[in-house]
Amino acid sequence: MGTLTSCSFSTMNIRFRLNPPVNYTFSRRIQLKRMSKRNFGRLIIRCSSGNGSSNNNGSSSDGKLEKDSSNLATATEETTEERNGGGVENDSEDSPVSISSRPTISTVGSTYNNFQVDSFKLMELLGPEKVDPSDVKIIKEKLFGYSTFWVTKEEPFGDLGEGILFLGNLRGKREDVFAKLQDQLSEIMGDKYNLFMVEEPNSEGPDPRGGPRVSFGMLRKEVSEPGPTTLWQYVIAFLLFLLTIGSSVELGIASQITRLPPEVVKYFTDPNAIEPPDMQLLLPFVGSALPLAYGVLGVQLFHEIGHFLAAFPRSVKLSIPFFIPNITLGSFGAITQFKSILPDRKAKVDISLAGPFAGAALSSSMFAVGLLLSSNPAAAGELVQVPSTLFQGSLLLGLISRATLGYGAMHGAMVSIHPLVIAGWCGLTTSAFNMLPVGCLDGGRAVQGAFGKGSLIGFGLATYTLLGLGVLGGPLSLPWGLYVLICQRTPEKPCLNDVTEVGNWRKAALGVAIFLVVLTLLPVWDELAEELGIGLVTSF
Repeated sequence: MGTLTSCSFSTMNIRFRLNPPVNYTFSRRIQLKRMSKRNFGRLIIRCSSGNGSSNNNGSSSDGKLEKDSSNLATATEETTEERNGGGVENDSEDSPVSISSRPTISTVGSTYNNFQVDSFKLMELLGPEKVDPSDVKIIKEKLFGYSTFWVTKEEPFGDLGEGILFLGNLRGKREDVFAKLQDQLSEIMGDKYNLFMVEEPNSEGPDPRGGPRVSFGMLRKEVSEPGPTTLWQYVIAFLLFLLTIGSSVELGIASQITRLPPEVVKYFTDPNAIEPPDMQLLLPFVGSALPLAYGVLGVQLFHEIGHFLAAFPRSVKLSIPFFIPNITLGSFGAITQFKSILPDRKAKVDISLAGPFAGAALSSSMFAVGLLLSSNPAAAGELVQVPSTLFQGSLLLGLISRATLGYGAMHGAMVSIHPLVIAGWCGLTTSAFNMLPVGCLDGGRAVQGAFGKGSLIGFGLATYTLLGLGVLGGPLSLPWGLYVLICQRTPEKPCLNDVTEVGNWRKAALGVAIFLVVLTLLPVWDELAEELGIGLVTSF
């Protein structure tokens, strides 16, 4: 579009000379100057009106700009001819500059408009493919109707508005209507689109038949369904699994540090020691650390097996797990993505809870067996020494250990326990962290499926607050909170049927699980630990 700088008087290069003869030439130049000002005024008015006009008037505005620009060019050429033909000799510095060396106003304006159009087209090409408007018309005529769902309004649907949301009035039981609409959509469009039943946004009230008002969203199948696992994702998952094995072995070695051979300890602590010890002495030490590493890895694998066993009967595909290594717990668990759309909220709750419940079951078994072996004199040679302050990291696990081992064993600087206690402790802590109701964690998915997406906002805010204050997780609250914010903060996408409730018993099971999670991650402060006899509290 034209601007003041692109249509200034400098392009015409009108110059006045006061040398004679000026009778005819001077009067003609004055007349030309007045005419040029009028043309320039009309040009500015039409430029400004073209900026505010719609795209439909763009072609006519460009035509007017081109006409006015040609008038200016013609007037300037006449001035040049009169000056050259009037007998006035011009110096080289007074010769007019050719106006053809600069683009006309219409050329600049059309180029800018074309650039805008090309930018919008590029954004549409890079964005997700939208629903075809012709298909929307066919679906409104053949899919919806008086007996199923009467459409009254349409809105964009999806993260980027790539779908269509049909709002209206439901004409039957929502589950029956949804099943009928899905079958009819497959007959009309084949496998081109996915139909979602969601709660109506900004609804004024509940449905007269009970429950929330529903709407139906439609997305292209290739847009709504997750993509396949790529080769790079397999490579990254394999590397993360190797790192998790290393962190688990490191945890086992750290737990057996008191069994390090004296020759090795002397070599690393005595500055005068020159000859290194025999590395064969480390083999028994490393061998004693492997059972704990096996236990930590076993809990994580059992956790993922629980997810896959719950997803298989519902025909839900899961991605390869991406294990997250951690030197304190061995692993923070794994990131497992849904590779297909969940059919309903019940499937979301069941699959999400299956993993933590399976991991917690195995961890509880190892923790219980380890406590029994810790109090068995026959297994005294397998026990390891750990600081008693370890049991102050969890209120629930500390109370169970205190009840099993007794006051005398727990009320000291060091406590002798079996390595299975450490493996079970780490597994239960990891399962509890993954059950926190926030983001895309197992707990967040379960809360979203059981109570709806809106409830996840309140649960997530409370969880972030408790983690930030260190109320949950103790010293692990900061690294875990950063991990969730970076990798797991986004809520899960809606199910195909995202309206039907999951039932009271699933909600009750989830409520009990969250309560146990809080007790597991809640540290024991010094006053309470001294009163309960959990560890030896030293006061200065």
